[in-house]
Amino acid sequence: MSHKPASQCADDSTFLIAPDPDDRRLSVSVSGIDQTGQPVETAVVTERPLTLFLNKQEIVTMMTIGDHPDLLAVGSLLNQNMLQADDEITAIDYDEDLEIVVVRTTRETDYEEKLKKKVRTSGCAQGTVFGDLMESLQDIALPKNAKLRTSWLYTLTKRINMAPSLYLKAGAIHGCVLCEEDRPLVYVEDVGRHNAVDKIAGYMFLNGVKPEDKIFYTTGRLTSEMVIKTVKMGIPILVSRSGFTAWGVELAREANLTLVGRARGRRFVVLAGEERLEFDAPLSAHDNEEDRKHRRKGSQPDEIPEEAV
Repeated sequence: MSHKPASQCADDSTFLIAPDPDDRRLSVSVSGIDQTGQPVETAVVTERPLTLFLNKQEIVTMMTIGDHPDLLAVGSLLNQNMLQADDEITAIDYDEDLEIVVVRTTRETDYEEKLKKKVRTSGCAQGTVFGDLMESLQDIALPKNAKLRTSWLYTLTKRINMAPSLYLKAGAIHGCVLCEEDRPLVYVEDVGRHNAVDKIAGYMFLNGVKPEDKIFYTTGRLTSEMVIKTVKMGIPILVSRSGFTAWGVELAREANLTLVGRARGRRFVVLAGEERLEFDAPLSAHDNEEDRKHRRKGSQPDEIPEEAV
């Protein structure tokens, strides 16, 4: 099947792309018992392999929920420095039955040596990818005139938290959102945080989206990987409802990235790039509370904070 543009969310004018918790491919109902021994039915997210090819070369097999394979494929190649900003993509072919996606470019590609190096690294071969991303940071200058108004931040977090999502249906998933001012534009989810980020990168590349005035929101921790990928996309502001890692903060400061964490209700903490923040929404005595119905993982006092797991 040839590449088609990512599906648009027709019934919500706020989002260009939004999660579809009713998509039967993305979750299944599983029987079990609860803490009292009573039978229960619960939704769990799917996890399936997707093998990525760049032209004739097999690159990697990813575990994903299975939606937006075109965005995931392109974003993954971008973040591994296998696609260049000026590359022309001639086709993206996806075969759901074979579980493969092929990105075809006018430029001839051969990453045999790079792939050999990845095999020699430990774990999931992220060592090579991480090193490549680190090298690319030195050449990126984020726009200094970008801004984040607190009124935008409060509106964004509310709209994102109240949007129907696979997380609210089944959990065990990460979400990333591309935003502009107080508008969430593209909201994607996946079992891996890096997959969700890559989908955003793929969307921006395929649709020619300029990053200078954008805000990147994630439900996950603000780690070094999240900071590096946000900077690589050229987005000057990164927001999360979760916490920070020390290296993530250090890299954000070096790259002049505005880093906003623990953004829940009207609470937040900024640990880098605070000069972009504009306080235009006064707080009241009740503004720090978040609607309990729409609280997510790590936001309730009797739960373990996400950054601790």
